[in-house]
Amino acid sequence: MEDVMNWMAENADWLWWSVGVVLLAGEMVLPGVYLLWIGVASLVTGVVAWVVPEWGFEVHGMVFAAMATISVYLGNRYFYQKTGAIEDAEVNVRRKKLVGRTFEVVEPIKNGSGHVQVGDSRWLAQGPDLEKGALATVTSVDGTVLVVEAAKD
Repeated sequence: MEDVMNWMAENADWLWWSVGVVLLAGEMVLPGVYLLWIGVASLVTGVVAWVVPEWGFEVHGMVFAAMATISVYLGNRYFYQKTGAIEDAEVNVRRKKLVGRTFEVVEPIKNGSGHVQVGDSRWLAQGPDLEKGALATVTSVDGTVLVVEAAKD
């Protein structure tokens, strides 16, 4: 056992590099598990062990712990951070963003039903009778139907 410990102390740099390569290979097999950042920390610790071998295996272990913490923090902050603020708490309900907007009636609303032009598509609309070309403001959304009222000038 003492021979193994002496060999590890003498070859600490190679040991850290080997662990780093194994962790990086593990990241390829199990993507998204943070092994990338811990593997990078192990490779950096291998460089430290190569440059300063007299620090001993215990100090190298502390360097590894510090580097792993720093690399995971930086990796999470700069690579996994969500960008932009969430505009609407109701995810995947874009039609709710139409409330309050005004659109042109493209098929007259008669007996409470017609169509309005929203961007490049036509939406079913319910509301008071309105002629083609009139402007309608969306007051609410009922499924895929826009509930509208005559736009105020």
